[in-house]
Amino acid sequence: MKSVIHKANTRGHADHGWLNTHHTFSFGNYHRSDRMNFGVLRVLNDDVVAPAMGFGTHPHANMEIISIPLEGDLRHRDSMGNTVVIRTGDVQVMSAGSGIRHSEINANSDQEVKFLQIWVYPNQENVEPRYDQISVDPSQLQNRLYQILSPSAVDQGVWIHQNAWFYLGNLDDGYTEVYHLHEPTNGVYFFVIEGEVMVEDQKLELRDGIGIWDVDQIKIETQNSVKVLIMEIPML
Repeated sequence: MKSVIHKANTRGHADHGWLNTHHTFSFGNYHRSDRMNFGVLRVLNDDVVAPAMGFGTHPHANMEIISIPLEGDLRHRDSMGNTVVIRTGDVQVMSAGSGIRHSEINANSDQEVKFLQIWVYPNQENVEPRYDQISVDPSQLQNRLYQILSPSAVDQGVWIHQNAWFYLGNLDDGYTEVYHLHEPTNGVYFFVIEGEVMVEDQKLELRDGIGIWDVDQIKIETQNSVKVLIMEIPML
């Protein structure tokens, strides 16, 4: 087994006034040659956007982009004609493919919006751009790892152009699980949204992350309640 730990306080940070953001991997003005990616996981940004503010229209290409709201509501508009609001409990995916333009604005004037922005390198370039989103009932996450993303359009959750599987779980104190990888050549990145958890006997706290590879299964144990995001992705 091989692993890399990214403690929350080692992440890049930028406060732009309208945006307070932490970067697990190199992004914007934060650059570290040892923190460029974990396999095909290129970006894991922990964003807080001020009321009625947001990201103006900007382009993307050849990237799979996943957004997971944690608090508040985010208004999305794009060049494919989609105008939607994604809320806490939703999971949004865009295959940027041959090129899209979009904006993301806090839909509320009286509260912040907090969301995870995740970029994954695709396994196909210049595909037709696409958009999708799902809503996940919180009860589906209780004491289980609930699949929110896969490589298959007919599988549970959203899908992307990559051999990846994502899971969310709200796990109580005393929960134990063995995560079995779908592909033995993949790696798994655990990110703690709330609480703390033991992953292969390594304690992870709020907003910590750990990447593990060269294994076929991974042990998870909780000593307190935790909300965790698990991302199984190909290694480069």
